[in-house]
Amino acid sequence: MSLENELMERSGSTCELCGSNIELSVYQVPPKTNATADVNTLLCSKCVEQIEDAEKIDVNHWHCLNDSMWSQVPAVQVMAWRMLNKLRGEGWAQNLIDMLYLEEDVLAWAKSGEPVVTETSDPKHIDSNGVPIEAGDTVVLIKDLNVKGTSFVAKRGTAVRGISLVHDNPEHIEGRVNGQQIVILTKFTKKTN
Repeated sequence: MSLENELMERSGSTCELCGSNIELSVYQVPPKTNATADVNTLLCSKCVEQIEDAEKIDVNHWHCLNDSMWSQVPAVQVMAWRMLNKLRGEGWAQNLIDMLYLEEDVLAWAKSGEPVVTETSDPKHIDSNGVPIEAGDTVVLIKDLNVKGTSFVAKRGTAVRGISLVHDNPEHIEGRVNGQQIVILTKFTKKTN
């Protein structure tokens, strides 16, 4: 049986990440190089394009990882882990990463094909107490804040749920207060559990 036929049978003739049945092809999960089903996946052209070119990533397409990350196939688990890590700035992706468990050898494989990220490459967002803030967290305002461009004041004690990070500025986060998306200085927030 050919590798492609074996993968078609294993996946039910659908993309092993998103479930599409259009333009499927064999995708070898780096850095593995042998031609066995264990180290290959069957992916659609849309998934392959976005895996290989970060500029083309459509965040909404990858909500499919909520299902595929539970695959019993290590190669699929590796690809799901890698994509979730690329999207870790999204609150939902970080939540999935926190739930995902990989065996030690599978996790080592997942990490081996990725570029090394140093601690200093991504600025850390921290609250007024020095606690790291992640996308999707809930913070509480520790002082009344005048919201520029509006006539309202965001009151001290207001909980801001599901915040997002401003990636190029570790002093800023974004969140909804009174139905409006605003930018908040991290030094005026306290992370809640």
